[in-house]
Amino acid sequence: MAKITVRNNGPLRVEGEFTIYDMEGNAFDLAGRTGISLCRCGHSQNKPFCDGSHAKVGFQSEVKARALPPPAPKPPGT
Repeated sequence: MAKITVRNNGPLRVEGEFTIYDMEGNAFDLAGRTGISLCRCGHSQNKPFCDGSHAKVGFQSEVKARALPPPAPKPPGT
């Protein structure tokens, strides 16, 4: 199972067993890594992966765990 940690003022850290796919369904070759960081700031030159740019641009975002509301019902026929 994968564990995803939202790092304050930084990336999403993904650890465990996971696969990351592009929009065409192609898997990224993670070269055996069991932990990677995904960019949240939008400034990485290696998207979707973090390259540390958040520190250079002063990205700020602190996130606390919370309960989400129930998902909206899907329209009939979908």
